[in-house]
Amino acid sequence: MFDVAVFGSLFLTLFVIMDPPGITPIFLALTAGRPAKVQRRMALQAVAVAFGVIAVFGLLGQQILDYLHVSVPALMIAGGLLLLLIALDLLTGKTDEPTQTKDVNVALVPLGMPLLAGPGAIVSVILAVQHADGLGGRLSVWSAIAAMHVVLWLAMRYSLVIIRIIKDGGVVLVTRLAGMMLSAIAVQQIINGVTQVIQTS
Repeated sequence: MFDVAVFGSLFLTLFVIMDPPGITPIFLALTAGRPAKVQRRMALQAVAVAFGVIAVFGLLGQQILDYLHVSVPALMIAGGLLLLLIALDLLTGKTDEPTQTKDVNVALVPLGMPLLAGPGAIVSVILAVQHADGLGGRLSVWSAIAAMHVVLWLAMRYSLVIIRIIKDGGVVLVTRLAGMMLSAIAVQQIINGVTQVIQTS
C-alpha cells in the first residue's frame, strides 16, 4: 500500500533541502538576458538533470560512493566549493559564458547539480530508498521525489513573470542577492562537510 507518512516525510525533507522559493532568485539571476522560450527550456532541463542525478543515486548511490571511495562529507565539500565559485561570479558580475554553451552549462551546472541535486538531497534519497519497505514504501519514496521535481519546475517556470516586472535594474539586484545567498549556502555546506570529517576521524 502507498505509505502517506513516508511520502510526506521525504517530500518535506526534500522541500527544505532543495528550497524552491530560495532557488527562484538564483534561477532568475543565472538565466537573465535569455529569451523567455530559452529560460523555460532551461527550467525544464535543470529539473530533468536534477531528477536524473537523484534517480541514479537513489538506485545505485551507495554502490557508486563505495566504488569511488568517496565519503558523503567529501561530496558535501566538493559541492560547496563548486557553489562558491558560481556565487563569486554572480557577486562580481562575471556570469558570461561562451555563446554556444552558456544555455546548456547553466541548466546543467549549477542549476541541475549541485543546486537542485546537491549532496543533501542525494544523501536523503539514498537513505529513504534504503529504508523503504516493500513495493508500497518504494512507490511512496519515488512519488515524493517526482512530486518535488514538479514543484521545482513550477517554481522556476512561473518565476519568469517576475523578470518582466523588475526589469534590468531589478535583475542586477537579484543577481547580487542570489550570489550572496549562494555563497552562504556554499560556505555552510563546506563547514558541514568539514565538521563531519572531524567527527568521524
